[in-house]
Amino acid sequence: MKNRTIYAVLLALCIIGFWLFDNFYTPATYSNSNGSSPDVVQSDFLPLSTTGSIVEHEYYTLSYSEAHEQAEWVAYTLKKEHLTYDDRQRPYFIEDPKVKTKSADWRNYKGSGFDRGHLCPAGDRRFSEQAYNETFYTSNISPQDRYFNAGIWNRLEQKVRYWCKKYGDLIVVTGGILSEKGLLEIGEEDVDVPNSFYKIILRTSGEEVQLLAFLIPATESKQSLQNFLVSVDEIEGETGIDFFVNQTKKWQTDMESGVFDKGWEF
Repeated sequence: MKNRTIYAVLLALCIIGFWLFDNFYTPATYSNSNGSSPDVVQSDFLPLSTTGSIVEHEYYTLSYSEAHEQAEWVAYTLKKEHLTYDDRQRPYFIEDPKVKTKSADWRNYKGSGFDRGHLCPAGDRRFSEQAYNETFYTSNISPQDRYFNAGIWNRLEQKVRYWCKKYGDLIVVTGGILSEKGLLEIGEEDVDVPNSFYKIILRTSGEEVQLLAFLIPATESKQSLQNFLVSVDEIEGETGIDFFVNQTKKWQTDMESGVFDKGWEF
């Protein structure tokens, strides 16, 4: 009888311990105090922040929307030397210490039925532990349907890596379409669930710039990626973001109004 009581107490303590760990444990920050690296996107190609909340990490930059509890855009550079297959231990998702208003707690996603979808993919940042871990800030994730996340969105991420390997360094700007109202919300912090996601990819060679822009509904699709090509102007209309505000008006007119796929191997 005495042994049963001891076992019951130990079991109860274990259950309480696991619950406390799962709900309250937060690991140390992944931030590096050394400041930004030369791999971040130069300001010439950064979008305008509609929220005024720009956060610079060592390997990507984002604009955080507190109203939607996620980034309105994440911008990063993908280089050939980044394309490694190093095996990395998957870290915890944690709040972003550089978001002044506090980024969403990962627990908002628990039981929601939605994946914690990376915007800057962890797969693009395997070249260092620091770079990889940074992608697990909750400021870099957005609720995504699991079949979309593992399906067409993953196909596009893989295609971006293919283009980087084939053509060289790329600049990528990506995020969800964050409508002002009407979006499904999850968790205690009302994290909005985008109905579609965009990704803009640029490659430069001297003065020449080539650009692709995708707008994809947030459901799995077997269609060709080319079917989701749009103009940057269309994405700007959906998001209210001026993506290349630091470029000349002529550059913006020439590059943002059309749909271009010439010179990109699909």
